[in-house]
Amino acid sequence: MTYPYIYFWNRQGRKGQRCAVTARAKVMNSIRVEFADGYVMITSGNAIRRACA
Repeated sequence: MTYPYIYFWNRQGRKGQRCAVTARAKVMNSIRVEFADGYVMITSGNAIRRACA
């Protein structure tokens, strides 16, 4: 799996880690993200940014 996003918020010690969006909900801008170590969380779409490279 590729991880094209970087988590920008300082939540649960995940700031700066690469992640992948596995689901989106348009109602409240919620997304489900998965990190390289298998950790999954539901967060805001504002919490991620596309990685440059």
